[in-house]
Amino acid sequence: MSTVRRTAVALAALSALALTACGPTGDDAAAGGGTPSGSTAPSAASTPTPTATTPVPTGKPATPTPSAGSPGAGASADPDVDVFPCSTYDVTFTASLAEPTTGSYLLKITNKGTKACRALGHPVVTFGALDGQATERGKAPAVEDAIRLDPGEWAYAGLMGGAADGTGKTVDSIAMTLNTESDLAQKPLKAATPGLYVSATTNSVTPWVDNAEDALSL
Repeated sequence: MSTVRRTAVALAALSALALTACGPTGDDAAAGGGTPSGSTAPSAASTPTPTATTPVPTGKPATPTPSAGSPGAGASADPDVDVFPCSTYDVTFTASLAEPTTGSYLLKITNKGTKACRALGHPVVTFGALDGQATERGKAPAVEDAIRLDPGEWAYAGLMGGAADGTGKTVDSIAMTLNTESDLAQKPLKAATPGLYVSATTNSVTPWVDNAEDALSL
């Protein structure tokens, strides 16, 4: 073989060896190629985590419950909580003769206002120009149990002047104010009682009740 031919064969062999060293191996080709030289594969820690999506509420939202310190918490549902005692400015007043022998009169008050009020205890009755007031007869209900008068409603009390026993005097009128459990000033309401004899020892008045029969029999 000539020197030129040997040189050509040697160069061809060297070229084939160089191509084999630089090209991908069979395993690399099957895996789709290797990682390019000089680059870094992303780590698991750098992979972004999906953000949780806030669920969209469905249906009618719940009604908030008032806290202990919020307005309306613990509010009373009692319809009588704002009902105040009746005064003579809230009512009209009448006195009707019920029994001439004992000088018994039926007293009646009617709520003339626009709000409810309570008729407390006994009426305070005075006899014309006589000193003092009628003696209370019968036990009055507690304040919270007193008769509630809505507008236009009424209550009764029974007044007895007493039998003519020579201890008293005759009067032609009476005046009435109401128990308000306070020092509220009131204008006395008057009613005519022609020839009413007032005994110094047996005159009396009942508490306010809701019917005329009880007022005259207590």
